[in-house]
Amino acid sequence: MAYSNFTLETVQKEFQLEFVERAGIFAEIEPVTPSELLTTLLTKKVPLATTINTEKARSELIVADVLFELWEQFERRISLFSGIDFNVDAEIGLTGMCDFLVSLSPMQSFLEAPIIVLVEAKKEDTAPGLGQCVAEMLAAQRFNAQKENDIPCVYGAATTGTEWKFLKLEDNLLQLDMSVYSIAECDRILGILSSMVEQKA
Repeated sequence: MAYSNFTLETVQKEFQLEFVERAGIFAEIEPVTPSELLTTLLTKKVPLATTINTEKARSELIVADVLFELWEQFERRISLFSGIDFNVDAEIGLTGMCDFLVSLSPMQSFLEAPIIVLVEAKKEDTAPGLGQCVAEMLAAQRFNAQKENDIPCVYGAATTGTEWKFLKLEDNLLQLDMSVYSIAECDRILGILSSMVEQKA
């Protein structure tokens, strides 16, 4: 089994998570104004990405630019990884490739704890990515513990690039924000991602 084999139902049962879902979990987070460059890039790239309409195009043309903006706003004090193998525990299925990982370490040459945010990109619907994202969050939780670099929460996002849904994992409690955040409100998405890095979400 690998991350991509998990659904939200199977990951919740397999790992006996306490599961809470409600709208607006991240609604009170202060927005962060995107740079003029990101605004310009998204204006040009979003229509192209949605026309091509593949997971790869949405990842490369939208998601990567949003996360690069996050990296720059934190003055490169965090690290960003894309498409890397993240094999933590094969016996329980926590293996496979992650679309995007954000670590609180500034080390960019290799992945170092603590991992804070995992982003799973999908083609047209965020729902299939939620279970996979949660499995990756659980792996990050274990990875951080193994490196003796525990942090209170690990966060996740499932996104089509144009629509984002956010999750929070604290110990055994998984919270899913049922609200959908649109790339048209990129400032809210950046605000939520920034608050995750700062552990304020």
